[in-house]
Amino acid sequence: MNSGFFERGGWWVLGQSALMPLVLALGPLYPGEARPAWLRGLAGILFAVGAVFGIGGAWVLGRNRTIFPKPHADSRLIRHGVYQWVRHPLYTSLILLSLGWSAWWASLPALLAGAVLAVFLDFKARREEAWLRGHFPDYAEYTRRVRRFMPWIY
Repeated sequence: MNSGFFERGGWWVLGQSALMPLVLALGPLYPGEARPAWLRGLAGILFAVGAVFGIGGAWVLGRNRTIFPKPHADSRLIRHGVYQWVRHPLYTSLILLSLGWSAWWASLPALLAGAVLAVFLDFKARREEAWLRGHFPDYAEYTRRVRRFMPWIY
């Protein structure tokens, strides 16, 4: 891996790439003893909403999409579609899908790993936003209007 990988936020990519499979593995490895129907229903809702955020975010980003938190030099600020509701819909998607996976398996270890992933993504988003503020002069105004992960809340 060359220095460009790390300059664009490669450490964040590596951390996320380790945490996501951990959540996936812990669910079936450590399922809860009781897996009530309401918890499966909650999981389905979380999967559906997470998919909307993820697909909507990827669709609208188009060629701006990258695995790195640092934007491309020729990228543009996206503020339409799902980005008018949250600043990081792909991270929101990962958080909701992790919660859904944990609920599906009723797995406390998967839930804990999902919580670690959520905190990690919050830190990653903060770093990404510092780069975005430097890249887009009107990003600070966008952050005042649009929440990071949850519309109107956070």
